[in-house]
Amino acid sequence: MSNLIPPHGKEEKLMPLMLEGDALQAEITKAEGLKKLTITTRETSDLIMMGIGAFTPLTGFMTKADWQGVCDKFLMADGTFWPIPITLSTDDEDVKEGDEVALVDVETGTTIATMQISEKYTIDKEHECKAVFTTTDTEHPGVAKVMAQGKYNLAGPVKVISESYYPEEFKGLYQWPSESRKIFEDLGWRRVAALQLRNPMHRSHEFLAKIAVEVMDGVYIHQLVGKLKPGDIPADVRVRAIQALVDNWFVQGTVVQGGYPMEMRYAGPREALLHATFRQNYGCSHMIIGRDHAGVGDYYGPFDAQKIFNEIPEGGLKCENLNIDWTFHCYKCGGMASMRTCPHGKEDRLLLSGTMVRKTLSEGGDLPAEFSRPEVVAILKEYYGSLDEKVEIKLHGAATGDVKK
Repeated sequence: MSNLIPPHGKEEKLMPLMLEGDALQAEITKAEGLKKLTITTRETSDLIMMGIGAFTPLTGFMTKADWQGVCDKFLMADGTFWPIPITLSTDDEDVKEGDEVALVDVETGTTIATMQISEKYTIDKEHECKAVFTTTDTEHPGVAKVMAQGKYNLAGPVKVISESYYPEEFKGLYQWPSESRKIFEDLGWRRVAALQLRNPMHRSHEFLAKIAVEVMDGVYIHQLVGKLKPGDIPADVRVRAIQALVDNWFVQGTVVQGGYPMEMRYAGPREALLHATFRQNYGCSHMIIGRDHAGVGDYYGPFDAQKIFNEIPEGGLKCENLNIDWTFHCYKCGGMASMRTCPHGKEDRLLLSGTMVRKTLSEGGDLPAEFSRPEVVAILKEYYGSLDEKVEIKLHGAATGDVKK
């Protein structure tokens, strides 16, 4: 009997949709003869999350009743808590309910899954955007993707046959929930906090993790791997930098690094809930929620992602939020501090951000010691020094998906 938090859903068991063995080979062969539907990178990443069991208990893309319930009440039609619609869209007029189709990634041409279409329906896209993103402004990247969706949504169960969308070299880092759970159990962990990342860890990230280490059995540093945005540091560099920090600045056996393949929606509070939902499947009892978690621009208040955990249906989610205040380096305190521990003014504080780290290093500048550990800086400098010319950095404000921007 595991001491870890159970997976999400009424069955409380992982439900990976990735086929294996003979069933996988048979489905790959069958997919070759099916009508092909091209899907977006977001839909591909959602499929892979279903395939590895991270989106347990989903069995496919949502029905209209699921979509409506998730938008309005955080609940699917069967009463299961879920914070963001997981849907697939198309403009294809010929696809009909009852059809079986092969789903092909738009960028790689890889067939990711097969799908039995149980429902074809239209939605109010503005309603979804207001519910999920609190705005219909198409400058918001998540809103832009929803508004660009096809005319119809398709619902139905899926069989996942490929995870090749993500690089082979990250197999050790890119873990299935069943794999992370085994790691935690072998370490004897029960209370596990997840730290969301898509940047190399700077000192604020490190501080957040160490606060959690004090009150948890361990911390799961869980970063995005796979699809990148312009200006992002490649995943292999980030992995090395984070591991250098783990090896040199944390007590052995208190931190584990892992990766996952979901594409960011920048839904702020709603995405914080989604992060906690699938981290429960990974075996995490808590989700670290800091300033402007998964936010972008000025669409959300700095701590809206913490407040939303008090607004969801009671009992809907077992993974709890571990709220941590705004963190920074305080010169008067002589180290890292937070709004709850530092009595000094803003003129004494150095705010740290992944955006500033990337911009400074890409322009050939030097980072002060307060920003990051020397082992991390050395790896990042090596990367930027290897580029033939300076990388164009596109600043996204708070749009990094980190718990601290």
